[in-house]
Amino acid sequence: MRLNSLALRLFFSATTWTVLILVVTGIVLSSIYRAAVERAFDRRLGVYLRTLVSDVATPEENSGKLQQSVGEPLFDLPLSGWYWQVTRLDAPTPDVRASRSLWDGSLPHLANLGATTASGGARQGYVEGPEGQQLRIIERTIDLGDEGRYLVAVAGDAAEIDDETHSFDGWLVATFGVLAIVLLLITTFQVRFGLAPLKRISEGLAAIRSGGAERLEGAFPVEIAPLARETNALLDANREIVARARTHVGNLAHALKTPISVMLNEASTHGADAFALKVREQTEIMRDQVTRHLERARLAARVVVIGTVTEVRPVVTALARTMEKIHTRRGIAIAIDAPEGVRFRGEQQDLEEMVGNLVDNACKWAQSRVAVEVFLEKPDPADDRRMVRILVDDDGPGLSPQQREQVARRGRRLDETKPGSGLGLSIVLELASLYGGGLTLGTAPIGGLRAELVLPGA
Repeated sequence: MRLNSLALRLFFSATTWTVLILVVTGIVLSSIYRAAVERAFDRRLGVYLRTLVSDVATPEENSGKLQQSVGEPLFDLPLSGWYWQVTRLDAPTPDVRASRSLWDGSLPHLANLGATTASGGARQGYVEGPEGQQLRIIERTIDLGDEGRYLVAVAGDAAEIDDETHSFDGWLVATFGVLAIVLLLITTFQVRFGLAPLKRISEGLAAIRSGGAERLEGAFPVEIAPLARETNALLDANREIVARARTHVGNLAHALKTPISVMLNEASTHGADAFALKVREQTEIMRDQVTRHLERARLAARVVVIGTVTEVRPVVTALARTMEKIHTRRGIAIAIDAPEGVRFRGEQQDLEEMVGNLVDNACKWAQSRVAVEVFLEKPDPADDRRMVRILVDDDGPGLSPQQREQVARRGRRLDETKPGSGLGLSIVLELASLYGGGLTLGTAPIGGLRAELVLPGA
């Protein structure tokens, strides 16, 4: 599930970046091409402009010759979108000569529109033509001294620029669309087959966690092989550390228990002596603390073992039969509802200790019935992790909320007439916490106490 999610994220990330890059590249290429088309269009207009400027600068003042010298039939067609206009700026009365295509219209002056001046003193830009069409215009002011100052302008239909650009954009979109499809197919191939070794590692780790394997097996690509080797080395180191921890805990237990026992025995020989009583009291506290911390260290060392799983049904069934024999004189009946295939991700002796304490406690307080139910649950549908929930109910007197809080404390017993040390529930709670689970006390449907144990499943 996590690898599928990673593959989807990689695919969508690659898709997003691919589309973004193609869009940005398309915009840039379209802008560059439009600028190139405009430059080519301006060069064409510039040829007509230079021809008109050359004719205006000659002594001959014949508009007919101006018309003929341009040599472009579109300037003769009325409102064709191609126009030229020569305006004398210093004449007392308006002196304008224009192409026949302008008909009765005129071209606006770029100088009046705030256009910038290009190289060579010419101005260029876009204006609105006589028929409302957009024109690309270039104009230039020339000073002939005594012969006057003139503004020469040539305009062409900007639709040619738009048409050329739109045609290019169409081919660009089609080309980039095909390219995007090809890139997405390549990305899909790379994500699917490139992550295949990681999927194998994920499945291998899941098998190790569930107890189906002890190491990552198989051949991996050169890029993934170091990860597999380091993972196996980490598993081996973890087992070695746990083994050493167990050995040290056992050695420490033997080293401490004997001196503590000697001190208790020596204090007991002095009877009711005040000093002996104080020594015995503090030694018992010290023994309890040593036992508690050694047990916690032992449990912690077992919990960190990777890949250990235990079938729940056989353990619960065996404990129920044992407890029935122990409490046979009281006639306690233990009902079991534990489906096959439910597995606890941990060691069998830990499960036996937790469930055994709960069932034993229920039998001590039950009147005649104890019920044990086992469930395998998946708290989060988006997560592969499972939890084992074990319910232990009895039909005894039950506990109030204050009493439930009290019995969970280490060494606290509500009834001193019942056998036991008062450590059972606290041991269950500590051990369940080490496994990432928990213990909850409540009211059983059959009237007594309900102990709900939640543990990691496999």
